[in-house]
Amino acid sequence: MTQTIRDELRDRLAGVDDDRLVEVLFAFMYQRGQSNYDECVTQIDHALQCAELATSDECSDQAVTAALFHDIGHLLLDEHDSQTGFLSEDLNHEEAGATLLQDYFPEDVTEPIRLHVPAKRYLCTTDASYYDCLSVASKRSFEVQGGQLSAEEQAKLEANPGLAIALRIRRFDDLGKQADYETPEIHTYADCVKRCLRPDRP
Repeated sequence: MTQTIRDELRDRLAGVDDDRLVEVLFAFMYQRGQSNYDECVTQIDHALQCAELATSDECSDQAVTAALFHDIGHLLLDEHDSQTGFLSEDLNHEEAGATLLQDYFPEDVTEPIRLHVPAKRYLCTTDASYYDCLSVASKRSFEVQGGQLSAEEQAKLEANPGLAIALRIRRFDDLGKQADYETPEIHTYADCVKRCLRPDRP
């Protein structure tokens, strides 16, 4: 099922121009994002809230795009709260999302996406109060994602130049779960996303 989702999306993205690529990605996000991962908001609402938070925080186009797409891996993996076994194992949605998007976006977009789960583990490891602020779903996923970092994992992550942006994305992720929160429509971000596209994409 999940492989079919990824393959179908790749097929639809192959060889298209900038406008069509963004249109296809946005349609995928909107159509598959009507499900819930967190207990408060749909996945598309969460994505839009995170993008709005990044915009309000005057982030770069790359960081706003990463905020918008950071959880696309959940949609690729068909991961939501009505699935049997939801949150019983870590499906590495951050890797699934970054791996698909790396053909179309540079590393300064995909690396924060890849690191936003390790960033949560990092914050839980370095700030004892951070865990208490997580949603119920985030606390559950934290455990299956590996829990606190080892000293070796922490040192390796701190040496990664993408960590700073990933930590900002992580904060937006935590805040972007508000019911009845008004956000701009997804097409508001079309120009921002297009400015981030790789010119050498397939």
